[in-house]
Amino acid sequence: MAQTPRKLFEEVGDTPKQTAAPGQIDAKNRGARGAIRIWLMVIFALVASMIVVGGLTRLTDSGLSITEWNPVMGAVPPMNDADWAVEFEKYQAIPEYQLQNQGMTLTEFKFIFWWEWGHRQLGRVIGLVWAVGFFGFWAASKIPTGWTKRLFLLGVLGGLQGAIGWWMVHSGLNETAQEIGRTDVASYRLATHLGLAFVILGFTAWYVFLLGRPESALMQARRDSNRKLFGMSTGLMHFGFLQIVLGALVAGIDAGRAFPTWPLMGDSFFPPDPFLIEPLWRNFFEDAGLVQFIHRMSGYLLLIFGFVVWNRGRKSSNGKTRTAFHAVMAMLLIQMVLGIMTALYSAQLHVAITHQIGAIVMWVLILRARYLSQYPLPQSIRGN
Repeated sequence: MAQTPRKLFEEVGDTPKQTAAPGQIDAKNRGARGAIRIWLMVIFALVASMIVVGGLTRLTDSGLSITEWNPVMGAVPPMNDADWAVEFEKYQAIPEYQLQNQGMTLTEFKFIFWWEWGHRQLGRVIGLVWAVGFFGFWAASKIPTGWTKRLFLLGVLGGLQGAIGWWMVHSGLNETAQEIGRTDVASYRLATHLGLAFVILGFTAWYVFLLGRPESALMQARRDSNRKLFGMSTGLMHFGFLQIVLGALVAGIDAGRAFPTWPLMGDSFFPPDPFLIEPLWRNFFEDAGLVQFIHRMSGYLLLIFGFVVWNRGRKSSNGKTRTAFHAVMAMLLIQMVLGIMTALYSAQLHVAITHQIGAIVMWVLILRARYLSQYPLPQSIRGN
């Protein structure tokens, strides 16, 4: 049998490879990419709403109004006066009522109860939407190749979030809270709860981005990725996440209301007496001045690093990628202004919740820019 002559630059040991026909990669198992993407968009909207409702629950001091965790029967609210009396009696036994809300009326209690009940109910809705979608697509064999574990991960994280939510609430109800007279949940547990919510939101957004194009298009786009810009935007993503978690620490102890001045904290750059709590490490979680100071300094550094990343991103050869980084820089500036306004207005509800919504927008825009640095969109020769 005659051998085919080797090409001039063919490496020894190379064997001819079959080239996949256009669309062959996607034809293998495309699944219901479009339908799954819409389902994930619904989950994204629900999780974003959950973050906002959770913020309002914290700002209205409603988080401890339900003193038990009952994932199934807890979905049913009090149905009569006797049920309300029982719930109110449970609330009256915790430090928040005894030290902060002594004399609260049943009507006032119902207001904070409905906030927390709605927050937990929305969590149940998210779990149900995920379960119906995931098991429905799985049973119909409509999940694309390589996506089952990714989509299942969202459910695992959602379940973990529910457990962490109760772990957080329990910190305001347990013996330690009774002993030290704490009227709120532990700030580090609140930060964990919010941080995981943003992780879930981030994974969901990333999956929505990936499912927006066929696998073959993503593979082609990755060949044109800007690795340096992708690495820098990954760093910005991590830094942005850290700032969000620090913001949760501020919210956890109402530190945003401690120093309604800017750029100074009161009359000085550094907050007065920041290390009075023993042991020392507790100051970084419980001293209002120090916690707010760290959040402010981190915000300035995030803005500076964001400018560095934007300066790199604006030089991208892809017009849509450049636009994505312009949006990130604009949102970083807006978020800084919102943070300053939140401090100046002592974290009034409407200002503080706008700042939290700004964090969601900032987070998604950073993820979008990171995605486009790795998977740039096609453009014309003119660069549009």
